[in-house]
Order: sequence, then structure tokens, then C-alpha cells
Amino acid sequence: MELRVISTIPTVPYIFEYGDDSHRALLKYRLPLREIIVDFYNELKSITSGYATFDYEDSEQMFEITIQAAIGSKVIARETPVRVKPESSRCHSPPPGWPHGSRDAPMAIRRLHPLSFLLLLLLRAFASLPTQAAARGGADRSSGIDDEKHGSFSRNLLEDKPEIMEEMTHGYMSNSELEIAVQDFGSRCANVSRVYSIGKSVNGSPLWVIEISDKPGQKEAEPAFKFIGNVHGDEPVGREVLMQLAYWLCDNYLKDPLATLIVENTHLHILPAMNPDGFALRRRGNANNVDLNRDFPDQFFPINDEINYRQPETRAIMNWIKQEHFTASASLHGGALVANYPWDGSRNKRKEYYGCPDDKAFRYMASVYSESHYNMSLSKEFRGGITNGALWYPIYGGMQDWNYIHGGCFELTLEISDVKWPKASELLLIWKQNKMSMLNLVASMVKTGVHGRIFAADSGHPIPGSLMVKGIDSKINASRTFGDYHRMLAPGESYEVVASMEGFTPKRTRIMLEREAMNLDFILDPDGAVGQTKPVRDDCSCRCDDGGKPFLIREAYVWLYLLALFFLLALYILFRRRIASRLAPHRHPPKRPVAV
Repeated sequence: MELRVISTIPTVPYIFEYGDDSHRALLKYRLPLREIIVDFYNELKSITSGYATFDYEDSEQMFEITIQAAIGSKVIARETPVRVKPESSRCHSPPPGWPHGSRDAPMAIRRLHPLSFLLLLLLRAFASLPTQAAARGGADRSSGIDDEKHGSFSRNLLEDKPEIMEEMTHGYMSNSELEIAVQDFGSRCANVSRVYSIGKSVNGSPLWVIEISDKPGQKEAEPAFKFIGNVHGDEPVGREVLMQLAYWLCDNYLKDPLATLIVENTHLHILPAMNPDGFALRRRGNANNVDLNRDFPDQFFPINDEINYRQPETRAIMNWIKQEHFTASASLHGGALVANYPWDGSRNKRKEYYGCPDDKAFRYMASVYSESHYNMSLSKEFRGGITNGALWYPIYGGMQDWNYIHGGCFELTLEISDVKWPKASELLLIWKQNKMSMLNLVASMVKTGVHGRIFAADSGHPIPGSLMVKGIDSKINASRTFGDYHRMLAPGESYEVVASMEGFTPKRTRIMLEREAMNLDFILDPDGAVGQTKPVRDDCSCRCDDGGKPFLIREAYVWLYLLALFFLLALYILFRRRIASRLAPHRHPPKRPVAV
């Protein structure tokens, strides 16, 4: 059995030793103290045993390290940290001959000084939230802070500096070649496409987008979908596959029924590379070494709302969402084979199923992709080839959750390749395996769900009202131009749909949504005197310029934590001063040093 161990902090050396027994391995990591967790996935426990050691150095606090193990390319060690009882000095049974009472005993805990205790309480206030460095991909890797600390592991086999050799890049388009390919596509398929840029990367590379439609660049009462590739620089499969998708749609329009349906009934936007700088550097983060999929505002992580730390690539996506009225979306990643859906994180930061209000609709969308794939639905690791993000491993600051909260855009995170950077010779096969999944996912916007327009009864004009479904705590906004809405819902169920707008009386109706899509228009009556109608809002309710506060903001809890902790700290300082003042008259000259 070949067992490969990947450190979460690749720059830190580790020792991997095989024992005499081929079924036993000893793992030793020499890591900063705050990096320590010790636990193994149940599957790993069933085939081997292991233990980790660490030196205390000068700290008296308990921290965690992360161990990640894989057989070949399959991860078999991936687990949420488990805290040990204070009186326990071991997390797992030690091997024979392990010195009892040793400073190397796993997870040993020592008594804390009162001031240290208060500091730990302060840290605990922020421990309920991921650290800012983690949410931004760990700008300072030397600190040892990474997103694994706040969930399990980032999209499969996270490595800050993967060993991507020069020969591995052969056969992939460079950034300049990709730009040429995008421009050539715009010229070759001008009748069904337009090419535009949504911004630039840190190093100035344009973020090119291809829009595919029978009326590109025009506003229509049709749903819009976006694909985003190469979010992580070391996962380039998406950029290649998305260009294949664009060419296939262009070549098969008016020839293939599915291609024709997509071109004539949707507006498909394709961003092949969100992170061109990371691709050029052959690493996960962008030019600032920031993980872009941890850089978005997060409902459970209000500190991430700080606009000054937002990366230009992230800002470009946020402004794009504000300008375009997207119904659904998907980002393409590599390192696993699964369709991931919200939420990506949980309120208590635990690894558990944490569904969003539209959980059924997202499960349906993820299943459309998985079941259309060559073998994704046959996964032994993920039932049906789909997974809830928080159940797989929690992340914070992700693009997926932000899209749903702020844009009403139903986004999936698609892991389309077991290997992050496969050989170029495998790209055509990966495209063929994902082709029908991508097409069916886009087409599902038209084939299922509820679609319609909202009008004002007094003028007959379309209005940008809101649509809600009873029992589902989320809403989508109709477009400003045509008042059209496109609501993703799982088929085969009954729903009570409510249309509303400020200044108008809401209207509701109950529908039975079958396998086919349903058209449902609303005509709203003004609810007051003439002139009482309030101003029209933008399509997207997010405020991208100020960081966009998510719903269910948790900032109040943070301030309560801080207020209580500062109060405790003030009491502690007063207590120390009182004790010092009482002891001062009784003090004697310093005694000679005593060795401890």
C-alpha cells in the first residue's frame, strides 16, 4: 500500500516513516504550534493507525495541526478536528514505548495564566469566524494560517505551491493564446456572440467574457447563465473546457436541438479564466497569493466585508453580477469529481449538512449535472455525485454563496476532474465527459422552474418587482427593463408564489410544478393614492462598492463579544492593581535568583 501524505503547509518539513509492519506508518510534523490537529478519517483508521507529535516551544496554548493523506490521487484522510478533554493527554493511543508524561504527548494541555485565559477568550470570539487571512487564501503563509483551520480541506488536495512542472503546461493555452482564441471566436461566431471584458487582474490581464445568444448584447426577457473557469490558478481544466463549449455551440447552432434551444432562449456568458495571473504563476492564488474563492463577503464572516482588501478579480465579478441579471451560474474546478451546492459554510463552523433556503432546487440542479455526466453520479465518495459544501468541508468567503445571497443567482461549484492539472492529452476526454452536463445545466433554466413577468395594473408597464415562494426564505428580483423573472424550483411539488413591489398590493397564487417549466405573469394593483409608488430599484440589490453586507449579518455578535471581553479585561487589570497595592507595603528587597 502506497500512502502519500500532503502537508497543509507545504513549506514546512515533515517526516514520513514506514514501520516494520507494512500496514503501519508513523507521521511526524514539525509545524508552528497553531497548526496542530490530530485525527484521522474513519476510512483511514480502518486500514492503518497513526499519531502526531509536537513540541510546545514557548507557548502554553493548545492548537491544531492538519494531516491530510491520500492513496494515489484519492484522499482518504480528511476530518474535522476533535477537541480532547482537558484531563486527557492523548488524542489516540500512543505506540508501544511512547514515553508517558512527555512534552511530545499528543494534544497535552497545561494550566493557563489568567491573563492568557482572557486572551484566549478574545481569540475565541474571533474563532467563531474564520480568520481574515484564511478567508483570503492566506496572504501570509509563514504565519501558518490557512482556510483548512476553519473547515476541513479546500477543494480537493489544497496545496499552496503544487509542483507543476513546465512540461505539464504543454498543450494548455497560455494567457496570450487564450486571449487570441477568445477574440478569434468573437470574429468567427459574430452572429451569435460578443466579446467583452469585465475588468483586469492584479497584473493587468483582461478578464475576457464570451456572450452567446441569438441577440448578443441586447436585453431580452430571457434567463442568463454564466460559466466561470480557472478560479484557482492551478486548476486550468475549466478554461480549456469552456472554450470547447463555446465552439460547440457556435458550430451546432441550428443543427442540434439543444444548442439551438440554448442560443435562442438564454444568454450564456463564459469567463474562461478568472485568475490568469495564478495560471501564469502555476499556483492557487492570484498575483497577491490570495485565494479568490475566499475573497467574497460572507454571511457568517462579516470581517470579510472590508472593501479595501478586495482583490480586483473579485471586484470585477461583483460588479458583473450588479450589471447582468443572472439566473444561474457555475464555476469549474479540479481535484475531485462532484457537483457542490450551498451553503459552503455553517454558522457554527462545523463540518455538517447546512442547506440554504433553496436546498431542494440546488440538489435538483446538482443532480442534473451529475446524472448527465459520464460517471460523476457513480461516485463512491459522494452519493449521487453531489454534495453540500458545508458537509464536505466548510469554507468562507466563497463565490457560490455570495451569488445566491446578493444576486439571486443559483450557483454551483463543479469539480470536473479528479486531477487538478491533468495532462493536456486528457483534455478532450474531460470535455466529452462534461459536455452533456454543461449543456443540460444551462438548458434546465428554460426547461424547468417558473418564468414570467410582473406588470403594473394602472399603466400596464413592466415593473421590477420581487418574487418569493412561501416556505422558502429567499427572493429574486425581476429585471428592470422587462419585469421578467426566472425562478429555479425543484419540479414535482406544489408551491405558493408571491409577487410584490413597494407601492403595490402583493399577489399570490398556488401552482403545481411538473417536469416542464411554467409561465406565470402577475399584474399588481397600486396599494395607495396616485403618486405613492416608490422609486424603482436596481436589478441587483447588492451594494458591491461597499462590500455588500449579507443577510443575517452577525456583526452584532462580534461587538457583544468584544464588549464583554474588554469589560473582563478591565476588571482583571483593576483586580491586579488592587492586589499589587495591598502587597506593596509588605514587599522585601529582591531575593537571590532561584532556579526552577
